[in-house]
Amino acid sequence: MSSEPTATESAAAQSIAGQPQSTDDLKVKQDGGVEQVKEGEQKEGGDKTVFDDAGNFNVKHPLFSQWTLYFSSPHVKNVPKTPSTAAAPAGQASGWMEDMRKVAKFDSVEEFWGLHNNIVPPSTLGQKADYYLFKEDIIPAWEDSANKNGGKWSVQLPKEKTKATIDQMWLYTMLAAIGETYETDAGSKDMGEPSDDLVTGVIVNVRPAFFRLNIWTRQAPTDPNEPSPLLERILKIGRHFKKDVLGYELDAKLMQSGYSTEVEFINHKDGEKKLKAKKIVLN
Repeated sequence: MSSEPTATESAAAQSIAGQPQSTDDLKVKQDGGVEQVKEGEQKEGGDKTVFDDAGNFNVKHPLFSQWTLYFSSPHVKNVPKTPSTAAAPAGQASGWMEDMRKVAKFDSVEEFWGLHNNIVPPSTLGQKADYYLFKEDIIPAWEDSANKNGGKWSVQLPKEKTKATIDQMWLYTMLAAIGETYETDAGSKDMGEPSDDLVTGVIVNVRPAFFRLNIWTRQAPTDPNEPSPLLERILKIGRHFKKDVLGYELDAKLMQSGYSTEVEFINHKDGEKKLKAKKIVLN
């Protein structure tokens, strides 16, 4: 399978991720570095975007942040760990993170599609496998400083009913994350600073009877029953996740069996202590 994105894929990523198609592009230089290319300059110097030549483009469309994809599975223990594949620096990994490996980092639309088109989709992964896509150098663990005061939106979906659609759900979950559109509508001119975004990463878990999708945030309301600006931001993320990413109506009931849940939010501290948490439930 080709590692380069098609023009359609780049257009889709930019539409969902809210990326400009003609301004603030990055030109790949001969030394491997990049330089900014302004609108109208691409054609004059022979610069080509993926829309001009999907196989030989030399201009990339940058994302707002750099992202890292991790993979975990019980079988990963058999894969030698190197500094470039370790999920966390030496001495910082918990026991469960021994099953995790860093796959790749990327910071452009083209690099995302090159990676996505060459990895195994969730629908065909083995049992107890997970993908983690996190911003910058944030480690996909509660202990990371960017996650310790946060929480997560999650939904659990029966495997037998969603195996045909889970790959698209995971793709759209990632696209909204790397485009940072969970809080800001795609195409908005007021995107703010990347560090202002609450979302730190997204996860898909593959289990024998179900798939689970998660969105992690850097903050969480202490009381979901107490109105606050933070609660409104968390709710906006959850509504966008359920309706625009997963494709369900906001009032749709998803919990139909023991392997399914509603779209729910819980803070990490309650989850870590296994307390009876005060959940936010969209139904």
